[in-house]
Amino acid sequence: MIVVDELHKHFGGFRAVDGASLQIGTGSITGLIGPNGAGKTTLFNVIAGVHKPTSGKVTMDGEDITGLPPHDLFHKGLLRTFQIAHEFSSMTVRENLMMVPGGQSGETLWNAWFRRGAIAEEERALAAKANEVLDFLTISHLADERAGNLSGGQKKLLELGRTMMVDAKIVFLDEVGAGVNRTLLNTIADAILRLNKERGYTFCVIEHDMDFIGKLCDPVIVMAEGKVLAEGTAADIMQNEAVIEAYLGTGLKNKTAGATA
Repeated sequence: MIVVDELHKHFGGFRAVDGASLQIGTGSITGLIGPNGAGKTTLFNVIAGVHKPTSGKVTMDGEDITGLPPHDLFHKGLLRTFQIAHEFSSMTVRENLMMVPGGQSGETLWNAWFRRGAIAEEERALAAKANEVLDFLTISHLADERAGNLSGGQKKLLELGRTMMVDAKIVFLDEVGAGVNRTLLNTIADAILRLNKERGYTFCVIEHDMDFIGKLCDPVIVMAEGKVLAEGTAADIMQNEAVIEAYLGTGLKNKTAGATA
């Protein structure tokens, strides 16, 4: 679904992404891992239109989407979540979901004055859709809670729920497990797997929790210093010497090997 070809993103003299090339297959849950500063989030931001690339190309289903703004990519079915959840804190959980679909009738002054019936009918349909999403994510009991009162893990579930309010094709999840307790993380993992298997969602997931990655992702892509270092199954990646060195450093790797010997 996504092909990234020789992508570069430079900030002055710093090469955050330095010639990365990778593919995300349709229907896959692809993991993206690497040490801090490897360029993972910057890569996400370039693919999702937050940053324009310095050079290189991104295609989606064969269409060149390089440098398109996020709102255009949203309408093509490419969505992303953030490491720090971006909720409307004073609105309820249900209202946060209902805000997602674009082109709503109530957004124009004319309709607000003269088509109130149509707006009310549309809002009833949106509320029904939001309730369906809340049921799917097992957080119906939070529907009328202000989003700002949610825990970190609940906010991550809400962000995942937003992607379900539109016809998402591919969702980029940036550290969905950061600051989330193990119980909620398992709930999030189960929801991702169900969306993938039952609704055909394609995912690309940045995460540092290798148990989470191992449960969900195949393949796993490793980045280091702005480049793709390795790709394979989670088991293969954890045995890859280049990956171990990138994470642990040569000195620690040799020390570990010596202790084992």
